[in-house]
Amino acid sequence: MNLTDFIRAMPKVELHVHLTGAVEAETLLKLARKHGITLPANTVEGLRRWYTFTDFAHFVEIYVQIAACIRTPEDIELITREFLSAQAAQNIIHTEMTYTPYFATQIGIPFDEQLDAINRARAWAEAEFNITVGWVIDIPRDVTPEIGMTIAEWAVSAKNNGVVGFGLGGPEISNPPEKFVDAFAYACAAGLPSVPHAGETVGAESMWGALRSLDAVRIGHGVRCLEDSALVAELRARQIPLEVCPTSNVCLHVAPDFASHPLPRLIDEGLYVTLNSDDPAMFNTTLTDEYLQAAKIFGFDSARVEQFVMNAAHVTLLPTEQKQILIQRLQTGFSRLHDQIEA
Repeated sequence: MNLTDFIRAMPKVELHVHLTGAVEAETLLKLARKHGITLPANTVEGLRRWYTFTDFAHFVEIYVQIAACIRTPEDIELITREFLSAQAAQNIIHTEMTYTPYFATQIGIPFDEQLDAINRARAWAEAEFNITVGWVIDIPRDVTPEIGMTIAEWAVSAKNNGVVGFGLGGPEISNPPEKFVDAFAYACAAGLPSVPHAGETVGAESMWGALRSLDAVRIGHGVRCLEDSALVAELRARQIPLEVCPTSNVCLHVAPDFASHPLPRLIDEGLYVTLNSDDPAMFNTTLTDEYLQAAKIFGFDSARVEQFVMNAAHVTLLPTEQKQILIQRLQTGFSRLHDQIEA
């Protein structure tokens, strides 16, 4: 078995992926036709061409168009089912998916109806594919602190109903972590772990804010920590996991190309690294592709890619017993692959 086959077959865990950013062109066309919405193209092939990332403005255009086509709880359930089907096809047996309920509330879908929809999909995927998913409810950074607190209240209300963490996404510029300190204090006090985005389009100060003001236990992206040696030392000492998304970083010009991505430097610095896809449909990638590209470009071997998977498993937000079950499933899966290689 070569490394490509190993990566495709291995069991995986993903910690950083957004539902809206995972909606495929086929699904968007289906929703647009259902609701009579005109898109930039009226065929799957045309939409795929439109989906091909060009710049951040184009990214926002696609994101807004997808959100506009999600009109009912049934739509939310559909996109969640199709997302989880795609995860299962990649042998991703556990996902911690970021869900942003604020946008759907703006078109009149209450949070509890959204939660019911994604949980119906969660139950279906567990029964159909034997995979698990936990929801990270996040604040879009450009809302007010008051709206952030409302979102925190939604997340806490669902703590024992599929929600495993509390996040912060969207544009970092002009929206520092400190803006939402009260919302995160509320969520953390209720037992929801803090897993904000930081250190992507803004540098080390964003990550310091996430650590000091939001009590982050994991950081989405975090690749710009290398600009501050004291921050690197802090992350290394505390082994704060970084949810690294290389293709996303290239698309959003955090790195000029995949080969220039700081992933190897993060590893060399002794930081805790996981691999993720972020917005796979919008960045024309998958978690499997992230592994394949990283192995090809940086020369990672099977031991290294396996370590990335186990890194993710050990820092999931699952309860201890469920985490141990997940780790055992992964170890069993890798053991079988190694047996095939030796045979």
